[in-house]
Amino acid sequence: MKLFACQSCGQNLYFENVACTRCGHTLGFLPDRIEVSALKASWDGSWRALGSRHDSHRYRMCANSTNYEVCNWMLPEHDANPLCLSCRLNNTIPDLNVPDNLSLWQSLEAQKRRLIYSLIRLGLPIRSKHEDPSGLAFDFLADPKPAFNEAGRVLTGHAEGLITINIAEADPATRERMRQNMAEPYRTILGHFRHESGHYYWDRLVRGSQWMDEFHRLFGDETLDYGQALECHHAEGAPAGWPAQFVSAYASSHPWEDWAETWAHYLHIVDTLETAQQFGIRVQPRAAGSTELRTGQLFDPHAQRDFQPIINHWLPLAFAMNSLNRSMGHEDAYPFVLAPPAIEKLRLVHRIVKDPRTTA
Repeated sequence: MKLFACQSCGQNLYFENVACTRCGHTLGFLPDRIEVSALKASWDGSWRALGSRHDSHRYRMCANSTNYEVCNWMLPEHDANPLCLSCRLNNTIPDLNVPDNLSLWQSLEAQKRRLIYSLIRLGLPIRSKHEDPSGLAFDFLADPKPAFNEAGRVLTGHAEGLITINIAEADPATRERMRQNMAEPYRTILGHFRHESGHYYWDRLVRGSQWMDEFHRLFGDETLDYGQALECHHAEGAPAGWPAQFVSAYASSHPWEDWAETWAHYLHIVDTLETAQQFGIRVQPRAAGSTELRTGQLFDPHAQRDFQPIINHWLPLAFAMNSLNRSMGHEDAYPFVLAPPAIEKLRLVHRIVKDPRTTA
């Protein structure tokens, strides 16, 4: 994530901010400029980015901002769609007549916008399913009330471009309980979005493409019975020795899940490295014999054609982040060990993302 500052007063801003806490200017994210900008209202109800040299570039607020206060993204004034690039991907939103659903939806949207930001920065195709049958869409659904049985439960997943998220994942207590029940070291809303987007982009970028041979070599045969593989994984767990081959235990269940987990980790890594670069963070440990943890010059991970500099910077940074978390009494920020085969899978993801044909 880039580091943003108010164009009026220089106050540092978070990606989610809607108003500057120092000068009070209204803020909005401009996807076309990849910038959180202070805004100036125009007489006709449109908005102009403060400091913009192009007075003709005017914006409107997303309807989900004006109606529900769940979005801070802007769209061009001339755009006929009332929703921003992120919100127009929604197919179903939670029933807002149900208490607490608005706050759960706000949490989901905040993390979804971080996913869309990453997809924009990587130059990946983003089309709404409403505009293109092969596009992307989101269903935010709740388990039926009263108490549900297992058969009626909403399952987070992906099917033909439609990503379904159970809104219970936005409740920290529920998500933590599920994390412990499923023996997962890491479970976040953003992690769900990134994982499920991996399934979508496998369909878009890998299925039937020139990458299939390399996918088979590294990930395996995706034609293996998917339902049976997941049933076996949930019944028996990951095979012994899985850390030597996979980024996570769940990745060992089926090649599609291996890809989706690897894809999610790639997005974790690139976005976190961008944040570190924006803050000028370099790892230069003082302990004797720690030269392998030292990173070189700051760099933009999105500009790297080769994956090696990315992993060379990531491993020391992850160790530093985990050490800082432990100093605060928290669990590791990145509770994973990347074995060489997992790194090779990440390298393939990077090559596919950087291939000029990906954005064609």
